[in-house]
Amino acid sequence: MKIRKDFSNGQEQKVFIYENKKEEYILVAIPDINWSASFAYDEDLIEDKLDKTLLKVVDKESASRISKKIYQWTREM
Repeated sequence: MKIRKDFSNGQEQKVFIYENKKEEYILVAIPDINWSASFAYDEDLIEDKLDKTLLKVVDKESASRISKKIYQWTREM
């Protein structure tokens, strides 16, 4: 599991990223905003999926920024 830090509204949030290589999926969670999502390695439009689910708990600007960061972090793994 990887833990990354995101700074939103002047506050630090921990982003937990779990990669299951055997079953080929990634689980991402941000406990501070009660949000999590999972996606398969071969799934299309991952950034859009993350953005849509984040919109349920944060504003549009934050959702877009966080989804871009998460997408970048998961591609580095």
